Amino acid sequence: MLHLLKYLTPKDRFFTLLCIALVAVQVFFDLQLPSYTQEITVLVSSENNDVNQYLIAGGKMLGCTLGSITASIIVGYFAAKVAANLSFGIRDRVFKKITKFGQREINKFSTASLITRTTNDITQVQMFVASALQVFVRAPIMAVWAIQKILASSLTLSMLVAAAVIILLTVIIILMLIMIPKFKKIQRQIDDVNRIARENLTGLKVVRAFNAEAYEERKFSRKNTALMRTQLFTMRGLAILFPVMILVESTLSLMIYWVGAKVVNDLPISERAEFFGDVVAFNSYAIYVVMSFIMMMVILIIFPRAQVSAKRIREVLDEDIALKEGNDISAEPATKGELEFRNVSFKYNDDEAYCIKDVSFKVKQGQTLAFVGATGAGKSTIANLITRLSDPDSGEILLDGVPLKDYKFKELYQKITAVPQKSTLFAGTVRSNIAFGKAKVTFSDDDINKALKIAEAKSFVDKLGGLGAKITQSGANLSGGQKQRLQIARAVIRKPEILVFDDSFSALDYKTDRKLRDNLSRELKDTTCIIVAQRIGTIKNADQIIVLDHGRVAGVGTHAELMEKSNLYHEIVLTQLSQAELD
Repeated sequence: MLHLLKYLTPKDRFFTLLCIALVAVQVFFDLQLPSYTQEITVLVSSENNDVNQYLIAGGKMLGCTLGSITASIIVGYFAAKVAANLSFGIRDRVFKKITKFGQREINKFSTASLITRTTNDITQVQMFVASALQVFVRAPIMAVWAIQKILASSLTLSMLVAAAVIILLTVIIILMLIMIPKFKKIQRQIDDVNRIARENLTGLKVVRAFNAEAYEERKFSRKNTALMRTQLFTMRGLAILFPVMILVESTLSLMIYWVGAKVVNDLPISERAEFFGDVVAFNSYAIYVVMSFIMMMVILIIFPRAQVSAKRIREVLDEDIALKEGNDISAEPATKGELEFRNVSFKYNDDEAYCIKDVSFKVKQGQTLAFVGATGAGKSTIANLITRLSDPDSGEILLDGVPLKDYKFKELYQKITAVPQKSTLFAGTVRSNIAFGKAKVTFSDDDINKALKIAEAKSFVDKLGGLGAKITQSGANLSGGQKQRLQIARAVIRKPEILVFDDSFSALDYKTDRKLRDNLSRELKDTTCIIVAQRIGTIKNADQIIVLDHGRVAGVGTHAELMEKSNLYHEIVLTQLSQAELD
């Protein structure tokens, strides 16, 4: 928790100190009230008194009350401000850190867990900080101040207060030991609920297509019920505290007045009024002490959950990112649009089997290199390595003769643009999606329209309403082929040195596929194209085709060359084209 407090700005630290000072002022006013109560009690018990004396004592009580209320309001405002600013700073840093994660880090935490850490966990920390500044700071100040006044009053009555505090502490410590493991469990269960809900929202069509609504409802219900039971357990544990608090507080008041009454009964009549006033004041101070310990313990009960959340946040912030950014390239590379793999091997996380092994190839500017192979052969892994979503475990990848690791990310992604398997569009317009990541003035409407023509998307965009047509979240109002074409237009408009198509033509009909590839070869002659595809028609005109088999290169050449010398490629072709079509 303390680790996260370093994200407080100097201004917020000043507000924190101001809160502490105002809390001390508030406690000072509160602790003056019992002495004025004592004064009024003595006045009531005495025979010779004046109305003005009541008014003066009552006015002092009213002034202290107003002072305490004013300080409390100001503390609440600044405490909320500090907590909100802290959560804003932490959330900003967590989000920026996640955007730098590679595939390994994303897989390690999982998307559902990262969402929970960015939202619910930070909210828990925010709530704790806001409560701590108002309660946790106030409680020890009030406890120390009230104990000093109690010890100066009566040792016998002080022992009663000590016994009450010991009972409360015992109950609270037992509750803490029982509930701390439950608080840790709650955050993990929230991750599970978040994951299942996210899976159902993103896979709604699949769930309905297979009539799996009941199955998914049962799966969600199990996780949701488990979370509910854990939360009920913790809330019931906290609920025990308040009856115990009321019982101890009432019993303490009863014992103070009972012991005080016995003492008063033994005193001379002339001294009874003054001592009775002392007993009334002592009872108020005793309640303050008990309430202070209760407030501290309530915060300490809330603290474990906030601490668990803070630890989960810190795990994200302290995660060592495997993808390190390179340095500025001092000299302009001698080549342009040239990509080379040298004995590259890669495996996911700690898997024993390599996903790709000893892969080597070289493609020059303006050429088209295609990858084909069975599912799981490593085609998409190579695409991810080219775009540096991951780094190879061994071997080297060179771009324009310079190791990929030596590039700064900004420079790298100016040279390489990828069109991934899964179409990703953002809520907005056609214009904002094509010019994504750039200021609107960077790409003119003419540039965008040209990119749409190359991607064979101009006709359907015009039907939608032009560049200002609305795109819903994830492009839900578009077909799969329309989303793929918009993605391709978004990549084409940047005119990169290397374009990576990771099975990006799969949703297109054959006619559109052919027209789009013709447009690319005509309009982007100097752009190197890397194509990962299953369709032979998409790749057969490539300058070079690499056949992958279980992560290894099983054949290299043109379509005609591979048909003669690669049995695996020949089998793949025959699964899609008849011998008559080939002839």
